[in-house]
Amino acid sequence: MSCSARLLIQCADQPGIVAAVTRFLFEHAANVTHLDQHSTEMTGGRFYMRVEFQLPDLEPPDARLRAAFDAQVGQPFSMHWSMIDASVRKRMVIFASRTEHTLQELLWRQARGDLAVDIRAVISNHAETEEHARRFDVPFWHIPVTPETKAEAEAQALEVIGEETDLIVLARYMQILSPALVDRFPERIINIHHSFLPAFVGADPYRQAYERGVKLIGATAHYVTSELDQGPIIEQDVARVTHRDAVDDLRAMGRDIERRVLARAVHWHVEDRVIVSGHRTVVFR
Repeated sequence: MSCSARLLIQCADQPGIVAAVTRFLFEHAANVTHLDQHSTEMTGGRFYMRVEFQLPDLEPPDARLRAAFDAQVGQPFSMHWSMIDASVRKRMVIFASRTEHTLQELLWRQARGDLAVDIRAVISNHAETEEHARRFDVPFWHIPVTPETKAEAEAQALEVIGEETDLIVLARYMQILSPALVDRFPERIINIHHSFLPAFVGADPYRQAYERGVKLIGATAHYVTSELDQGPIIEQDVARVTHRDAVDDLRAMGRDIERRVLARAVHWHVEDRVIVSGHRTVVFR
């Protein structure tokens, strides 16, 4: 890792925030290696900040340092903040169905070292997905889902997820998670939506897009909330299409966009580059 700790901050915009944060880190012998900030009047004068820093001897941040920061900086500025040990890799579980391209992209990037995360399991409602997980030596769990067994299936999935999972990724998982499961992992479930939200709904969005003669197709990665496809958006991308592109062309381009968009969103989350503020995100790229 390029740093030993990361600090994420959001609060009301006011003078002295950067000075207070950097002074605190200096007084605790920390070396700031990267700092990014953003403030805006459009969201009620909010201030957002991400800091990467190293502590003496690369020691991870401990409870005493966090308590001191809260007392000296966090509380005086009424901050919502988190201090993360960057040397600890996040633990991720992937949900997938039959469509495998986004799953394969995540597995491949993690195997190459481009995604600094530990994939603890792949959970799928279709057994065919197992071959992709096994190819990368990732534990696989086949948990079928029907309307009658949905609650039981989620209970099984929760046993696999356990208490130590930091992130759940829905890699084209064609099932809707219950509000109870979503509420257990706030801002820790990322979904890839096969459209540029808001867009066409239903099982075959590319056919609908083709029939409507669209000139753009896209994909959206967002955090999952109990309101379907309405969570804070992390990343989006699009591609231009013309009247010469058939339905299969749109599907192929769509798969390519989905792979890139989901991989970027997961990468930014893993590196603690995303701050959620209401229905919006601030992404320090």
